[in-house]
Amino acid sequence: MANHHLFVWQRSISVVAAAALGFMAGFSLTVDKSISQKAVNTITLPLGEQSQNTANSQSLTAQPNEPFKQLVAKLMEAEKAKRLNPPVPAQFKAKTINDIPLSSGEKVIALTFDDGPWPKTTNEILYILNKNNIKATFFFIGRNVQTFPHLAKLVAEHGHAVGNHSWSHPYHQHSTAAAAQQIDRTTKLIYKLTGIKTTMFRPPGGYLTNGLVAYAHTQNYVNVMWSADSMDYAVSSPTLLRNVMNQSSPGGIVLMHDGGGNRMGTVNALPEMINQLRKQGYKFVTVPELMEMREKELQANKG
Repeated sequence: MANHHLFVWQRSISVVAAAALGFMAGFSLTVDKSISQKAVNTITLPLGEQSQNTANSQSLTAQPNEPFKQLVAKLMEAEKAKRLNPPVPAQFKAKTINDIPLSSGEKVIALTFDDGPWPKTTNEILYILNKNNIKATFFFIGRNVQTFPHLAKLVAEHGHAVGNHSWSHPYHQHSTAAAAQQIDRTTKLIYKLTGIKTTMFRPPGGYLTNGLVAYAHTQNYVNVMWSADSMDYAVSSPTLLRNVMNQSSPGGIVLMHDGGGNRMGTVNALPEMINQLRKQGYKFVTVPELMEMREKELQANKG
């Protein structure tokens, strides 16, 4: 999987470079014409004005560097976001998933965190995941993204997958318009801050019939539930650890929280959870990676 992503990233860099060089070529042509015209104008100018004109020409030749750098940076950021959060495969669009067992039986599992971003605990969890070289999936609440934008950006910069968990975490019934407001507003803000245009949704409280999931499905979101509930919002670290270990299975999706309250119990339990799952032979993937792995299996079977 790592080699695959490296290959995709290298190809992405080539595409970005080619696009940027094409832009540069067109930009340079325009600048060269401008400089040539300036050169004609200097023929009859006094020496002082010639010097000023020369300075202007030098400025023109330097200007393409900054737009060029900005273009490359923007294209590379877009490719990175796409690589980390690829489009949802067709078989999962407008579907609800609790887990994605693979035909191969490969022991992979996805750690997910809801209700962030959140002061202290989001950063603590990022540190633990980074230390263990693990990518996870974070389901953001829109108003928390608005309040803590630097933490939302940090999650994306660390290479984790990002999903939509509504704007304000409501449980009540929603009209189509109200559901659209909850989901669209959150997705737009995540995209604005991180460049990630997510099509993964997780309903607050796991409620499936209050209008949010119905609207998400009309927009081709995959509704991501879970197969292992840590219950970290209500129990101690030892108990949440036991909950996860008892419910874990290949292709499973683990529910935890990095926000919405004091989540230090999750922070404290996470290192040992990772250690025990690894001892059982599990590898950690994001939800998009899990969907991608299943999609590849299906394509291989068709072949």
